[in-house]
Amino acid sequence: MLKSDAHILVVDDEESMREFLSIMLKREGYGVNVASDGAQALELLKENNYDLVISDIQMPRLGGFELLAQVMSRTPETAMIMITAFSSTEQAVEAMKQGAYDYITKPFKNEEIRLIVKNALERKLLKQENQELKKELGRRYSFGNLIGKSRSMQQVYDLIAKVAASRANILVTGESGTGKELVARALHYNSDRHEAPFVPINCGAIPENLLESELFGHEKGSFTGAIQQKQGLFEVANGGTLFLDEIGELPAMMQVKLLRVLQEREVRRVGGTRDIPVDVRVVAATNKDLEGEVASGTFREDLFYRLNVIRLALPPLRERRDDIPLLIEHFYQKLTGKKELHVSEKAMRRLLDYGWPGNIRELENIVERCLVLGQGEELSEDCLPANLVADSAGTEGQLSQIPDTGLDIDAYLGTIEKDILLKALDKTGGVRKKAAELLGISFRSIRYRLAKFGIEADGDEE
Repeated sequence: MLKSDAHILVVDDEESMREFLSIMLKREGYGVNVASDGAQALELLKENNYDLVISDIQMPRLGGFELLAQVMSRTPETAMIMITAFSSTEQAVEAMKQGAYDYITKPFKNEEIRLIVKNALERKLLKQENQELKKELGRRYSFGNLIGKSRSMQQVYDLIAKVAASRANILVTGESGTGKELVARALHYNSDRHEAPFVPINCGAIPENLLESELFGHEKGSFTGAIQQKQGLFEVANGGTLFLDEIGELPAMMQVKLLRVLQEREVRRVGGTRDIPVDVRVVAATNKDLEGEVASGTFREDLFYRLNVIRLALPPLRERRDDIPLLIEHFYQKLTGKKELHVSEKAMRRLLDYGWPGNIRELENIVERCLVLGQGEELSEDCLPANLVADSAGTEGQLSQIPDTGLDIDAYLGTIEKDILLKALDKTGGVRKKAAELLGISFRSIRYRLAKFGIEADGDEE
């Protein structure tokens, strides 16, 4: 939620407090109205929609508790923060039990208010997004975004239908761009957990020193910058599904801690002393060969077996070419709202012959490119990128069948992987970070892959 889009109501019988909060919040970019008590606040609530109400507890005419009850009954999506004196924190805790998001005790620090307001608005946005997703449940995630008539995709649909209602952890495997998060969402929204949150996190995108706090939360003062208590994503996902993308990038120490959570079904916040029970179904995803990682000692075997209760393997696009016309229609409709796109015979031949190293994500980007560069409602060969035309021209017959003498599949796939890495580095001037973004993988992943082939990159940036 952009600050300019957020509308806040400040309710306090002290004029100085109203002015102070109004000035500070407006400087932060929020839209602000003020009320001198709960009764005046109710009048404003009838006329305006507020994302957040900050209210004192002790006020004449209509106090904070009565206002909270009215807000929760009229517009439960509105977040509320209560203001109280230090000696009345028990009242504030009681207010949170009745639906308030958080409380602030007087005297308070400006930075504390800013952070609590920011978190309250972010939580409201997350709740709103979840509600919107639930409304679209039947349309979007009943396999609707998983497009394909190929036998391999029909097998994926069948397996999702069988295991969606299970409590078992699931490991989704497949190359980058094959739609692993779509599968995780389909599993969640077709399970009895669909009313609870679906919470995704990319394990390779968060610095190692912050990952534990993100997953398990932290207590106030547990480290520098921890100015208030924070729930981890396991707690946020309680009752629902936690999607751990790029699980193969999880550092060794975090693997140990995640294993404990999966075994005990409880978390302990950083700096905390008590264990918090959680009911979370974990769906993990990776584009790595985790068995190979286990064999090499970089991924814990016991954690692998905890995650790999049910394996759901997604086929790469090159192994389901019959689905390409369907996917093109789907992306065209998604991008334009129109149903029919004519694809020239030459363009379709190129698309069917191409190797698709970026899988479905790459195909969607190409459809979007052609809509920008093409003419009208036709996808022609002229709008296809040069590398696709060149690669598809040399793809036919590259491996039409397995030789009678056999095939070393690891060596063959290694050759292809190395070639793709070198092309990505060449395209990005040797900068590994940009090459990783180009290939849809994490920086840690491309560093590992390059080291595997002994490839050095110049001009790098961390």
